[in-house]
Order: sequence, then C-alpha cells, then structure tokens
Amino acid sequence: MTLLAEDLLLLLLDDETGKPLVDGSALPRALAGAVLLDLSLDAVVEPADGSGAVKKGRLVLRDRTAPLDPILAHAVAQLRGSKPLKPVAAIEKLGKNLREAVLGRIVERGWVHEAKGKVLGIFPTKTWPAVDASHERVVRDRLRSVLVDGATPDSRTAALISLLSAVDAASALFPDARKKDVRKRAKEIAKGDWSGEAVRHAVEAVNAAVIAAVVVPSVAAGGS
Repeated sequence: MTLLAEDLLLLLLDDETGKPLVDGSALPRALAGAVLLDLSLDAVVEPADGSGAVKKGRLVLRDRTAPLDPILAHAVAQLRGSKPLKPVAAIEKLGKNLREAVLGRIVERGWVHEAKGKVLGIFPTKTWPAVDASHERVVRDRLRSVLVDGATPDSRTAALISLLSAVDAASALFPDARKKDVRKRAKEIAKGDWSGEAVRHAVEAVNAAVIAAVVVPSVAAGGS
C-alpha cells in the first residue's frame, strides 16, 4: 500500500508541467500531515486526551513497534526522540527534508521523473512531470466518486481529502465540477465521523496544524 504522502504529492504535482499546485511552504507541511495521519490510521500516534501525564492535544506514541516503511519509521524515530509535541510542532519537525524523501519514492516507482532546467538561463529548477499516471488515475477516480458523486469514503480516502481541504486544493483536481460544491464536500468530509474517535481527533488536530502552519508563514511574508 502506498503512503498518504505519496498519493498526496502525486495529486499536488501538475502532470504536464511537474510543478506543485500549492506553494513551497504548504507542500512539506501537508506531506508531514499525511505522515501523521498514516501513523494515526495505524494506531501508532494519537493526540493525548488529557487523562494521563501528557497534556491534552499533544501527540503520543501508542505502538512501540517501528513501522516497516522507512519514511514512517523515520517519523516515529523523530517523534520518539523528543517530548510529546503539539501537532503544529510535530509537522514542522517532520516536514524537514520530507518532500525530497517522498519525491524520491514516487520517482523510484516510475510515476514521475525529475526534469532539470534553468530560469532565465541562470537559476536551476527542478520539476516532476508524470511518466505513468495509472496509479494517480485510480486515486483521482476514488476521490471523484466521493467529492463529485457523493459516495461514502473509506478512512484513507477521507484522510486524503481532509489534507487536500486543509491546503484548499481539492477543487483544483476536478476542473469540470463546481469548485464551490467540491470545496464544501471536502470540508464536510474533513469534519465528518468516518472513523474511530482517536483517528477523528488526530485528523482534526492535523488539519488545524496544517492550516496554521501554512497560514502563519503566508501572513508573515505578506506583512514583511
């Protein structure tokens, strides 16, 4: 099974140009949120409920077994190496070098390739156009059935939609549908009761953290 971060990155890269559909501050934070949600769905991480020694809302590790996936295992090692973090702080911590790791994974799978170029013949650039879009089409079809056709999502699809909603990218995936309707449906799913209580709380915490992590740098940049 692919990681949520892999599916999310494929969706957030334009197939033709290979450029991200969201800005540079949003992408690594969204991917970090995807890693946290994968760990939550696997019952490895969840927000504390305040009944124990850890403050309510901070992330705690529930499973001492390291995940087999290297990206998830690295994330667990990072979380285990510090005191329980708030989701915003965890996303900042996990987001470092994560984009490169996930890009390497989807290049290795043969779904995109790295294209190097230069702007104005001077500044080096990298883009990741699609090579084999078959997996992405399956993911998009699953998302369309939920966001456009109104089907009930499974937990992984709902988690992916919640992340797309957090960076306001869901409507961009379906240009033939009404953006307002897709955006509304994505927000409903992000807030919906589609999984267990622990995962639902994790989704709420991660989405709030992604939104905060994306909005704060943007506001700071706009005011500078």
